[in-house]
Amino acid sequence: MLKDRINDLHAQVNEMSASSAEELEALRIKYLSKKGEITALFNEFRTVPNEEKRELGQLLNALRQDAEGRINALREQFEAKQAEADKLDLTRTPDPIALGTRHPLSLVREEIEDIFSRIGFTIAQGPEVEDDKHVYGMLNFAPEHPARDMQDTFFVEKEQGVQKPTDVLLRSHTSSVQTRVMTSQKPPIRVLCPGRVYRNEAISARAHCFFHQVEGLYIDKNVSFADLREALLYFSKEMFGPETKIRLRPSYFPFTEPSAEMDISCNICGGTGCSFCKGTGWVEILGCGMVDPNVLEACGIDSKEYSGYAFGMGVERITNLKYRVKDLRLFSENDVRFLHQFEAC
Repeated sequence: MLKDRINDLHAQVNEMSASSAEELEALRIKYLSKKGEITALFNEFRTVPNEEKRELGQLLNALRQDAEGRINALREQFEAKQAEADKLDLTRTPDPIALGTRHPLSLVREEIEDIFSRIGFTIAQGPEVEDDKHVYGMLNFAPEHPARDMQDTFFVEKEQGVQKPTDVLLRSHTSSVQTRVMTSQKPPIRVLCPGRVYRNEAISARAHCFFHQVEGLYIDKNVSFADLREALLYFSKEMFGPETKIRLRPSYFPFTEPSAEMDISCNICGGTGCSFCKGTGWVEILGCGMVDPNVLEACGIDSKEYSGYAFGMGVERITNLKYRVKDLRLFSENDVRFLHQFEAC
């Protein structure tokens, strides 16, 4: 009888199982395809007497629904297992892989960039291998200036063994980026120039033959020294805390006039005096000044119409103050014990 065959098939569906996607597809074809057993029962249902159709129709619909539900449930199980398997990287080493850390110089450089970006500065980049014109000539360095001496600057020889002077060198400051910006853009100019620089110095805990700088330049109409002071005060408070004070001391740089060096109140003792600030309560962090009119004219900017300020700081110096790193050599030795100290930064 049709009813008995439906019940037998229903029992088979309830016990249905498969160990692979291929076996599951074979079961679907066996029961639910156009030539499947359940479809055959529906075809035979057409010849059933009218008085039996209601009962048998309900049984057949329940059979088909249970079969579809059982197959879908098994398919979801296989898909879940496959998704989990896809997450596995079979090429990965079984040993735990230690996560890397951000370098402290990168952390501090990006924080400096972020602070100045809030007051309108954009980032400018330039080549590390430069020429004398952009590094010194356009920045008001006299031909006899000591910074041009071989003891300070790394010059690049054009040919092996050639000892004659060359104007190709490794930049000794990122001010060369400023000259390139001033000769390629019209004011107003407001840029920050981060990068690595090179100087021919003996390597020690306090000096290195390469280090990192961030220099800033702002040129527009009616820019004053007061604008420079407010920008640097804002930076100092954002970097070292709202209680930070600054002071500007007269100094000399060939490319700025007037020039100054800036100190901040010692962020260790709060200005009361300690061994870090040598009892003075102040720590020097950067040099600054108003852009010399000769520099503006050399770069094609009318010094009678425009004025500007510039500043420069060593990233290592700021990092020393922020993280109390006293030996500059640690920044370039790639000692993982040192770098792991900055995992939470």
